[in-house]
Amino acid sequence: MDTQTIHHLIQQGLPDATIDVHGADGVHFEAQVISAAFEGKMPLARHRMVYATLGELMGGAIHALALKTLTPAELQAQNK
Repeated sequence: MDTQTIHHLIQQGLPDATIDVHGADGVHFEAQVISAAFEGKMPLARHRMVYATLGELMGGAIHALALKTLTPAELQAQNK
C-alpha cells in the first residue's frame, strides 16, 4: 500500500476534501483530512466516514491509519 493510493481512495469518497497522507513503511499511515462534510459530526463519525472510503483495505493492506479530521472552519481557527 502507498500514500498516493490512500489519498486517491479518500478523495473519491470525500470529493471536497483536502487530504495529506504520510507513511513510509507501507502499512502504518497518518492522514489529515479536511472536509466540510464533517460539519456537525463528532470525531468518531468523521473517522468512520474516512474508513468507509477505504473499505476492506482497513485492517488488511492498511494495518493502521491515524486520522486528524477537521472542517475548513476548524483548520482556519487552528491556524490563527
